[in-house]
Amino acid sequence: MGGVNRADDRTGGVGGVGAVGGLTGAGAGANLLALRSHNAALVLDLLRTAGPDGISRLELAERTGLTPQAVSKITARLREDGLAAEAGRRASTGGKPRTVLRLVPEAAYAVGVHLDRDEVRAVLVDLRGTVVGERRAALDLGAGAGAVLTAVTDAVRAAVADVVRVPVADAVRATGADAAPVTDAVRAAVADAVADAVRATGADAVPVTEAVRATEADAVPVPDAVHATGADAAPVTDAVRAKATEAVRVTAADALPAGPLLARAGSLLGVGVALPGPLDHVRGVLHRVTGFPEWDGFPLREALADRLGVPVVVDKDTNAAALGLAAGGEGGSFAYLHLGTGLGAGLVIGGSVHRGARTGAGEFGHQVIQLDGPPCTCGVRGCVEALCLGAVARGDVEEAARVLGAGAANLVGLLDIDVVLLGGRTVAATPEAFVRGVGAVLEARARRTGEDAVPVRVAPGGGRVVAVGAAQLVLGPVFGRGDG
Repeated sequence: MGGVNRADDRTGGVGGVGAVGGLTGAGAGANLLALRSHNAALVLDLLRTAGPDGISRLELAERTGLTPQAVSKITARLREDGLAAEAGRRASTGGKPRTVLRLVPEAAYAVGVHLDRDEVRAVLVDLRGTVVGERRAALDLGAGAGAVLTAVTDAVRAAVADVVRVPVADAVRATGADAAPVTDAVRAAVADAVADAVRATGADAVPVTEAVRATEADAVPVPDAVHATGADAAPVTDAVRAKATEAVRVTAADALPAGPLLARAGSLLGVGVALPGPLDHVRGVLHRVTGFPEWDGFPLREALADRLGVPVVVDKDTNAAALGLAAGGEGGSFAYLHLGTGLGAGLVIGGSVHRGARTGAGEFGHQVIQLDGPPCTCGVRGCVEALCLGAVARGDVEEAARVLGAGAANLVGLLDIDVVLLGGRTVAATPEAFVRGVGAVLEARARRTGEDAVPVRVAPGGGRVVAVGAAQLVLGPVFGRGDG
């Protein structure tokens, strides 16, 4: 898609406009990269795909259809905002060498959350989609909204604290609160960590004060933290120093209110949350999540945005995974089948995620293939999900793969897709068996129809595929991809 030329492209930069790509939520960091211009998004995406070698302004103009003047204005603003930087010079066919520009991946980040029925996983990704921070924790989706929201919030804050680090004193000042509760907590954590590590080591002595200073916890009075250990000159190794640093980082994330901490991390674009459906992607409201009908009508997006203080977008786990796979280079039309605690499908048709008129597409696991089959948690009998998970529970992986293949064959017949990708923890346990079993059913179908068999592969990304895709719900609009 080409750019739109203007005589004075004042909308070519980035800055505080409404929200990012339809994300909602308030906070100081919410609008850092809310793009004012489709043109700027096009340029950013080309910088992203060019990689570390970069791309010249002339090439940007040729590939976007923008004038060189418009490209110069856009790239100047991107450099001012820290999103682009020079990557050297490249020889030209005539005249002086061309300056090439590259994306600065660490200029901004997004969080992706996979909220499963029994676990939450949060990943922090940079502008290239590379995972730079991660947290996992057990949870019970049926434990109630308060417990689930707390678990998600804690995982997000911990993942962000790994990389988008805020000096403790600055973060405390940003809350407007008394620093005493935080310093006490941090001091205690550092003291305990240092004392424990000192007792566990017998290496050459390093002053404890140096180890504590290495944490960069400027809200912690160093002498107090040292004296609290009772070891003014105790042996301290690199392991001690690392443990103290981790104690400060984790304690700071735990002790500070979520909103101010994330808002202070001004390079955080937002949080994408992916979970089992059905749900309303546009409004961020859950429907009767399979097995957990008590979530019906819950405004998850609004609730998390209030807690985190940054924009939040909500989608089904399978849609998020499909989006991430497409953004990662999977082309054409494909189905991503996710078999974990449940079974669903993410559909990419013609390069775009297909959510349907009410964003309810992809409830693949609840197609009935056996009218008098076993009951399903959705309330009917004979669903693919019930049959497939039942076979897994009995240890009959071959039967589970055959059932999954029958559902996949229905999908291939309906949509004429190019490839079937498999993922989820159940598939990950025996990937070869599932690829072989699903592939056999699709090959049998192809023999009946006289068509080529649709290939079956395990989706790349492993256990992170949903969480990384959830981050793309935030990053997509930044680069002009409307699927987010």
